[in-house]
Amino acid sequence: MTQKNSSEATPVAANGGGDMFNTAAGWVLFAAGLGLGLSILSGKFFHADSPEMPEKPGYFIAEPEGPADGPAEISLPEAISLVSAADGEKVFAKCQACHNVAQGGPNGIGPNLHGVMGAAFASKAGFGYSSALSSAGGNWGWEEMDAWLKSPKGYVNGTSMSFAGLGKIEDRAAVALYLNENGGSLTPPEFTPVAEEDAAAEAGAEGEAAAEQDAAAQTEEAPAE
Repeated sequence: MTQKNSSEATPVAANGGGDMFNTAAGWVLFAAGLGLGLSILSGKFFHADSPEMPEKPGYFIAEPEGPADGPAEISLPEAISLVSAADGEKVFAKCQACHNVAQGGPNGIGPNLHGVMGAAFASKAGFGYSSALSSAGGNWGWEEMDAWLKSPKGYVNGTSMSFAGLGKIEDRAAVALYLNENGGSLTPPEFTPVAEEDAAAEAGAEGEAAAEQDAAAQTEEAPAE
């Protein structure tokens, strides 16, 4: 009976060892599958393989747009065409503490300005001008007066005039007209709108083309010698 019991126990031991091996192999395969699954899920969640991700992480910074350019200042002839000497008289009120435009009027803190338009720089008798203006040379034309009224120190470096200037070209044009009306003799510059200038240029180009065609036709008709 003892031998029979020992011989029957051997297959049982063998079967138990096989079950343990199968169980261990199953756990290994389960762990490998779990690791692979987690890797795939993490890649999808964090977009590790996404082509849209930059090579180097960072922040997007929007570049500020540059300031929009304001409208360009109109030309002096156009400004003169839009204002009047009466407008200039109103603006000239800012200057009356130092100047007057009366014919034969006295000099004050600044010179009398009657007849200044067209006159030479620093030419009013009896007034002590700065050496900078006295040596500048030139005459008070429309462009010169506009530049002076815009910024005296910017136009003549070293002038003793402390006036900051008139920022609007319309105001400067109006004052120049007012000064010209008081003893000046300059003809205001003529303003031609851009549309008229383009039309004139187009007409001129057409005239030149027609003249060239006529010349070519005459050359073809001339008899050969």
